[in-house]
Amino acid sequence: MNAEGAKVSQSAQKRKYQKNTKINSRDLHKKYFKFGFLIFFFCLLSLTFLSSLSFFAPFAKPSRPLRSNFPEPEPAPHISQATIQPMKKDHIVPFFATLQAANPQPNTELEYTSVFELLAAVLLSAQATDVGVNKATRKLFAMANTPQAVADLGLKGLESYIKTLGLFHSKARHLLETCHILVQQHGGVVPRTREALEALPGVGRKTANVVLNVAFGQPTMAVDTHIFRMGNRTGLAPGKTPYDVEMGLLKRIPAQYLVDAHHWLILHGRYVCQARKPLCYNCAVAQYCAFKPKTLHTAG
Repeated sequence: MNAEGAKVSQSAQKRKYQKNTKINSRDLHKKYFKFGFLIFFFCLLSLTFLSSLSFFAPFAKPSRPLRSNFPEPEPAPHISQATIQPMKKDHIVPFFATLQAANPQPNTELEYTSVFELLAAVLLSAQATDVGVNKATRKLFAMANTPQAVADLGLKGLESYIKTLGLFHSKARHLLETCHILVQQHGGVVPRTREALEALPGVGRKTANVVLNVAFGQPTMAVDTHIFRMGNRTGLAPGKTPYDVEMGLLKRIPAQYLVDAHHWLILHGRYVCQARKPLCYNCAVAQYCAFKPKTLHTAG
């Protein structure tokens, strides 16, 4: 091939290459455009979906909270604010006088023969019935009824006695740690002060109040679910939290009834002023209670 022919051939190849490059570049631009459009469309759909969620959020039902595996303070049952009316001041004395006449010497339904047994039983009673706790502690206290004796059982040994109770793993650990502290720091004796009691593992304000009241006769008020309900429903001490109800009861209950008031209220709440349907038709203090409307007895 002569020089002129080679030059023409190279020129043709160059034009063909430029043409193909131009075509490839155009195809690449189309692909980029399609890809960018898809990303834009996806983002638009995502924003639309998120906007719809925020719009319907106020109408959505709230999700149920996760349940903890550890004991928590007693939850406050729902009390309709529309039904809460403060109990009249001149009704408070006859209210407690009536409860006293029906039960002059009230006591806890937990079984115990010593202050330590009471402390242990109350500590084990979180989210459990008194009947269930008594069934477990009868066997436990027959084998070990002092801090040192319980500590000697060890964790597995203690768990074998209380495994019928809910949350028995954490309860056993707390009771065992409490026993070690009682032996090492208090000579095996249950302390008589709130600060020392609440420093024990698994012992909160409510447990400390029970021990101070039942064992040492102090005028404290341990507010559990029954007493919280009684304080609000009767109007004796309305409050949004157990602590509010506790402070209200301590303020309004006359001194001569204060030591035993905890037992009267918890027993009345457990057997008469029940959560789902109070037995107003069988209540000795219904005339002093501010709860309305009173429930009526129905056949069957």
